[in-house]
Amino acid sequence: MNAAGSPAHGGDRVAAILQSHRVPVVFTLCGGHISPILVAAKARGIRVIDCRDEATAVFAADAAARLSGIPGVAAVTAGPGLTNTITALQNAQLAQSPLVLIGGAAPTALQGRGALQDIVQRPLAAPVVKRLWQVRRVADLESALVAAFAAAREGVPGPVFVECPVDLLYDEASIRQWYSEASGRGTAVQDRILRWYLQRHANRLFSDLEPSETPAPREVLPPAPSDASIARAGAALAKAERPLAVIGSQALARAGDAARLAEAVARLGIPVYLSGMARGLLGRNHPLQMRHARREALRDADCVLLAGVPCDFRLDYGRHIRRASTLISANRSAREARLNRRPTVAMIGDAGTAIERLAERSGAHPVRAEWIDTLRARDRERETDIDRRAAQPGEHVNPVALFRAIDRIAGDNAVFVADGGDFVATASYILRPRGPLGWLDPGAFGTLGVGAGFALGVSQVRPAAESWLIWGDGASGYGLAEFDTFVRHRIPVIAVVGNDASWAQIAREQVKLLGDDVGTVLARTAYHEVAKGFGAEGIELRQTADIEPALARARELAAAGRPVLVNAWLDRTDFRDGSISM
Repeated sequence: MNAAGSPAHGGDRVAAILQSHRVPVVFTLCGGHISPILVAAKARGIRVIDCRDEATAVFAADAAARLSGIPGVAAVTAGPGLTNTITALQNAQLAQSPLVLIGGAAPTALQGRGALQDIVQRPLAAPVVKRLWQVRRVADLESALVAAFAAAREGVPGPVFVECPVDLLYDEASIRQWYSEASGRGTAVQDRILRWYLQRHANRLFSDLEPSETPAPREVLPPAPSDASIARAGAALAKAERPLAVIGSQALARAGDAARLAEAVARLGIPVYLSGMARGLLGRNHPLQMRHARREALRDADCVLLAGVPCDFRLDYGRHIRRASTLISANRSAREARLNRRPTVAMIGDAGTAIERLAERSGAHPVRAEWIDTLRARDRERETDIDRRAAQPGEHVNPVALFRAIDRIAGDNAVFVADGGDFVATASYILRPRGPLGWLDPGAFGTLGVGAGFALGVSQVRPAAESWLIWGDGASGYGLAEFDTFVRHRIPVIAVVGNDASWAQIAREQVKLLGDDVGTVLARTAYHEVAKGFGAEGIELRQTADIEPALARARELAAAGRPVLVNAWLDRTDFRDGSISM
């Protein structure tokens, strides 16, 4: 900022918009194209968390958005800085996470002429974001960013991209001097034309820079389902004998209203399964929440409410629900509400709002004690089976026993970050999130590598939380270098690596169907020593009998502010045989 408090250069204009939108942190990997943004953000009191991979920065912004409801922000340099984010952007798009990616670009006058890291970025980013802005004047930076923050939250939330060329970010005097030096001092006609062109180009870059206040954020209201659809859905639930709800991540799009949504679900009074970011919405032991045998429950139900859940592969493309059942779909996306299965009632709008309005009618809903008791009995049967499997002896660590112990020992403020295949899928049956927004997984894209970034996001939105990173040994390879980030920024993550020396999710069915484990074999790598190499703490866990002391020690270290990795040597298990997804 200059002496008057107004933006001193383009980078500060960007930072002023971040500040006005209450962005507490920018996740980044540094680059010369975006340096003014990072320096200005720090000067305005915005924390800058620099990662070891641009994908991690976007994953972190994704997690921060999911937990806060405020679009997360990542800033990356031009060219390879952007290309490294594509998977993370696609994951955020499919998970419907509102985030703003700010990307650098080559100087506007040199684009297409072989400048450093100069590529055509629009066709790369456009397919994986909701909207894209390519800013070409300093005066347009603020309006583009205000529009981007609004677009990220409107309708179906998602990522957006704002491209900010480097010559829009530094101060005007420096850019004009740079263009003057670039044009040289020759007297030939071509030299004079070049000087005229670059001077005219600089004038255009800095045109209309009248002093003005930073524009205010736009108000974004959640889309509301129609009164008629609410009435039809309420009537269907009221007359159902075996109603069932499945609530997914989109119902938590208004993260700040999670407690109110939980109260509405309880008032609605029907049994419910929670998936994705909705896991933990009702706490650990709510009597209406069911955890197991969801497929059987869906087939038995005569009325199913899908709230923020499409009929994709996770519901066998709608085939888990009987054709004779009444299907109610609440979704911000009309396409997702009708995906693979046309609902009887479509409530197009915010799924959380739909549940709250349905709960207002719950006085007319009867109590279905027999139906609920049937579902609870199935849950008890599965829990008994899990206990039996947890007691089975083995050479190393029983993964079921490990998760039973984590569930017992993790704090009441624990947040679980899930990144992996077989190991994480086992965790999803056993770990019970402590409360709303206490579980983060990649979502429908099934992306490996989200873990370190998600843990960074948790640390900034919920700094007092006990952060557990449940890491498959394959998935951990994407983010182990971020232990350097955890150490430098004093982020006390507890990472538990399930080390079975295998890409077990794939190997399980590949070996059975094709008779070969090619490409699926890993090593019993000393992941705890890798963490120590980055300055963190490492614990090796080789026996089931040592689980609780190892976890207790990990919690002590984290409580003292130290990131720690527990390297758990797992026994093989048939816990998830037959679980392949397509």
